[in-house]
Amino acid sequence: MSEELTVESRIAPPALSCPKCDGLLPNELGEVRCTLCQARVRIEHDVTRKKWAEEKVGCPECEKVLVVGVKKRPAHLKCASCSCQFTLIPKIARVEISCPGCARQLRMKRRPGEREIDCPACDTSFKVTF
Repeated sequence: MSEELTVESRIAPPALSCPKCDGLLPNELGEVRCTLCQARVRIEHDVTRKKWAEEKVGCPECEKVLVVGVKKRPAHLKCASCSCQFTLIPKIARVEISCPGCARQLRMKRRPGEREIDCPACDTSFKVTF
């Protein structure tokens, strides 16, 4: 069985906070659940949906440029030139945080919830909440 091919979208919906707990909401549109307080929130952003439909991506096999034409992520696509099937996955924004032990800048994907981090430079363990 072959590994599923994925391409990350270049367009991310705006980062939004939960109206109940002020935590970061999942990077999706539609009905989402806050990972911190479990509140259900409906998120719509017409500008993002329009940009998703108009987004151009390269086929991971033949590199032909395709217009996505789909207003959701993930999107399952098939290249018209080479018939390669792949999934266009949502973009997850990356942020830089400072280690409290050595002040080194660490780059990580911004995901909702609390994460335990071990600094690769000084082995300091600390928690990050988005």
